[in-house]
Amino acid sequence: MTSFFEELRRFGADEPRAVLATLVATRGTSPRKEGARMWVGVSGRILGSVTIGGCVDTHVLHAAEQALRGGGPRLLSVDLGDEDAHAMGLTCAGAVDVLVQALDLRSGPWRDAIDRLRDRVEAGGRAVMATVLPGEAKTGDPHVEEDVAGAAPVTPAGPIVVDEDGTVAGSTGDAALDARISEQAHHRLRLGGAGVEVVPGPGGAVAVWLEAHGRGPLLAIIGGGPIAAELARFGRALGQYVVVIDGRPRFADPAQFPDAHEVRSGSPAGALGEMHIDASASIVLVAHDYKFDLPVLRAALAGEAGYIGMLGSRKRVAAMRAMLEEEGVSGATLDRVHAPIGLDIGGRSAAEIALSIAAEIVAVRNGRAGGSMRSGR
Repeated sequence: MTSFFEELRRFGADEPRAVLATLVATRGTSPRKEGARMWVGVSGRILGSVTIGGCVDTHVLHAAEQALRGGGPRLLSVDLGDEDAHAMGLTCAGAVDVLVQALDLRSGPWRDAIDRLRDRVEAGGRAVMATVLPGEAKTGDPHVEEDVAGAAPVTPAGPIVVDEDGTVAGSTGDAALDARISEQAHHRLRLGGAGVEVVPGPGGAVAVWLEAHGRGPLLAIIGGGPIAAELARFGRALGQYVVVIDGRPRFADPAQFPDAHEVRSGSPAGALGEMHIDASASIVLVAHDYKFDLPVLRAALAGEAGYIGMLGSRKRVAAMRAMLEEEGVSGATLDRVHAPIGLDIGGRSAAEIALSIAAEIVAVRNGRAGGSMRSGR
């Protein structure tokens, strides 16, 4: 979603009203393309595309014309044949759902929500914009869709903005529903990106479109070197905000980490103390140095990081664990540390080891064990 505010700046300067069409779900297709946007102004101007042309954009433009004439928000469902699916970059036929909503770009609840979201992001923070979907939205997950089917349609109110610090702006008009949306928004911050979640509402299940904005989830890599450089590359590709920290200046060379967003030299534990670390954060120790690893583990285990991993042999890991247990750290707390680190793929090179770490981070984030897809059939 990094281009959202740039799109709004370019488009909204000359358009008092516009339709925003957002691809919110794909079904029966892979890979998924949720989050693609098209803006349609009252002047007829168009910016962006839900697909890359073809039947879906044609349907969207027709729905946009209706919305600009006064229609309310609409969830447009379009079935795709193989040819249309291939035009979208998808591998097979299926269907897509597009949220079509007319917006006042100058004032009102939507403008207020966007301004708040932009202020948060420009200050270096993260936030989620949540929009209740009209009707019976699909998610692409048949198990979730069983919960949505037959639900009473919900009339969307203005968008809700949920900051990473828990602050909530906007309301659906139902306090319990607002609380459930806020909970799912924090889950979305952990995952990053965008998607549909289903929550209980006053009249049944409610589908909510959640978009995370701002920097990605934090990946703090403690220690420089080849593994750190490769892990920074994978982390950036996965949408994480990558910070490499090393107390040794010669290892904290920004030129060695072109994919890192930040490279810091100094106390790693001290640097972590200056960061906002929540359940979306991943902390990876590859320094292989007791004087760095122990203070960092103490700091990391005292916080909420969703993933903590440490490079090292089983013997070294056992020794570190014993030291912390002597300090009074409980076994349950120490079990949060993934060590030895990474999935067991037999990696030996720096890139292979980094790949196993990145894969484990994704697996933990998604609540999966990280086994073979074939064995899960």
